[in-house]
Amino acid sequence: LHRCVGFEQFWATPLAAMAVAYVMELGLETLDAWATRRPVKYAGGPMALVNFLMPAHITALACAMLLYANARLGPVIFAVIVAVASKYLIRVRIGGRPRHVLNPSNFGIAVVLVLFPWVGIAPPYQFTEWVGTPLDLAIPALILAAGTMLNAKLTRKMSLILGWIGVFALQALIRTPIEGTATLSALLAMSGVAFVLFTNYMITDPGTTPVRPRNQFVFGASTALVYALLVHFHVVYGLFFALVIVCLLRGAALAVMDMRQRAAAQPAPLAEPKSVPRRHAPARGGVLATGEEAK
Repeated sequence: LHRCVGFEQFWATPLAAMAVAYVMELGLETLDAWATRRPVKYAGGPMALVNFLMPAHITALACAMLLYANARLGPVIFAVIVAVASKYLIRVRIGGRPRHVLNPSNFGIAVVLVLFPWVGIAPPYQFTEWVGTPLDLAIPALILAAGTMLNAKLTRKMSLILGWIGVFALQALIRTPIEGTATLSALLAMSGVAFVLFTNYMITDPGTTPVRPRNQFVFGASTALVYALLVHFHVVYGLFFALVIVCLLRGAALAVMDMRQRAAAQPAPLAEPKSVPRRHAPARGGVLATGEEAK
């Protein structure tokens, strides 16, 4: 199955990525719980452990599927380490609680693409290379249907998806008269399985995207606009870098809002009472005693 659907990565890549992700997640959570003097989140039985490790599992598979480093495991493992560590190291206080603002798997992939130029993204024919009709249509349709149902019913990120897809198509049409890019070529990226995965399973990460529908739409539209700018300046892998940039901008805005709210919530310092001049004791007979009279 690994070869049939077009995965050209080493077969041990997803296994190594998942093992490293589990160890990193458990280790950092234990350290963070000890530092903040709170119970660990994976306590409470096997189901609690499974639910806790699910984000790390998804992050590991995303890095293993989307990065192509031939038979080398090092870059993929490094991407997983960066991804999981970013959840604990890059946080912003939201609603009184520190939360991570960078999409973990996307950030890990982007860092590896910058540091290791010889590492690339998985080929576009992945998932449908050696399958024929009707499977080459059924596989993308199944991924699209499952992702759409997930975002419509559980994560409720359809507004984000609409903003992302709508502005992505719009920027493709606008680039045609400006850059001379063929409209079909600019829109062709939307037809691949990689775009479907990015749209339904990466950009819609519940932990690093807005909750309100209007803000979701702005987030998705902003990512598409940044992608258009990166393509205009001939920056490769624009999907991943655009999402990192938008997440960083959102995190900076949330940090500024938190600082303002905390500053406004601080009570004003109490004014010091004015000193009252002390009266001298009157001398006998009601006359104020001077130094000579006191003698």
